[in-house]
Amino acid sequence: MTDLQKIIVVTGVGVVSPYGIGLDCLQEGMLSGKCCLTPAKDVYPGFEGTTAPVSVPLLAEESNSRYSRTDRLAAMAARDAVTGVDCESALFRESGVVMASTVAGLTEIDPEIAQDPAAWYRRGGLKRAASYPVAHVADAVGDHMGIHGPRCAVSVACASGAMAIALAANLLLDGVAPMILAGGSDALCPFTLSGFTSLQALDPGPCRPFDQNRKGLNLGEGAAVLVLETLAEAKARNARVLAVLRGWAMTNDAFHPTAPHQQGGGLAECMRLAMEMAEVGCDEIGYVNAHGTGTPLNDVAEASAYETAFRGRARPIPVSSTKSYFGHCLGAAGALEAAITITAIRSGALFPTLRLADPIESPGVDWLRGEVRRQPLPLAMSASAGFGGSNTVLIFGSAGA
Repeated sequence: MTDLQKIIVVTGVGVVSPYGIGLDCLQEGMLSGKCCLTPAKDVYPGFEGTTAPVSVPLLAEESNSRYSRTDRLAAMAARDAVTGVDCESALFRESGVVMASTVAGLTEIDPEIAQDPAAWYRRGGLKRAASYPVAHVADAVGDHMGIHGPRCAVSVACASGAMAIALAANLLLDGVAPMILAGGSDALCPFTLSGFTSLQALDPGPCRPFDQNRKGLNLGEGAAVLVLETLAEAKARNARVLAVLRGWAMTNDAFHPTAPHQQGGGLAECMRLAMEMAEVGCDEIGYVNAHGTGTPLNDVAEASAYETAFRGRARPIPVSSTKSYFGHCLGAAGALEAAITITAIRSGALFPTLRLADPIESPGVDWLRGEVRRQPLPLAMSASAGFGGSNTVLIFGSAGA
């Protein structure tokens, strides 16, 4: 494509993760091999598990609105993302917001509600309830940043953060806004931890994605926001381009409410469609940041999807799951992993999967483990899959690609 209005670029990346605030902080922590997964404390009576909490001071509550923990993480990531943007300009004020979340304001529900819901709401729960809707996260970002353009909410389980980025790219191509802040945010809370406990999907210790002896996932929290615009708009304001969003796709397995398709059919098709949009072959992708939850069903289905999508490739495709560093951040996961994929392209550092001792047998996959691998990386893919069979794949390229 040569039309600058049809090329979507990333001009800012904001991150709040268990490593701290900022993309550099995330990169440094992962390069050090530090795992943020720790035994959970005081989540709710009887819970014993492993999580990755954010420990930085959160944004102060806005005077005119109740901000949930999810809202605050999102607003902090958005503020971090727009460092190089004139936030007083008309262009920025007219921008859009597309934010993903699965939990949203349900973080504000605590175990006391089970004893007497009516009394809990009388003691201030009604004010908390205003932040329950998923759309509140996008509103919180828009209000905090003073953005008056369109605001959209995305909630398709674990693919939400990546899908927000894909939908934002489509909106830019349609000319809906000159710039869009897109990403995801989710916070730890008893509501989701108890739900995944009921599903028997949690590993009590640090997770082991793609390992033969994997036992489940760990939950983390955080937020990531990308500043997306067309290359024409970025050039007009002399913005620094961090990466190019070369291709994206969204599919659905239509298979089961929670279980993935056994052969990963929908995810494989999603990868094929993203490569088709990017006009690249499977040999041109240098790395895949996998969904890689660590659950028995997901990981084997995902490995099958890579075998299908990259069939015919000259060499096995390098793949790793960075959830092994700070867990599964649900609606924020796809956005955080997009940020990590951009970091890999810019630094040439491919982060290995931690604790991967005995990988799933998959001849077409080069499981990254051990030390960080260094190599030039013009193109990389981030793959996300969620409950309900929702899949999203993003392909990023270097600014010079």
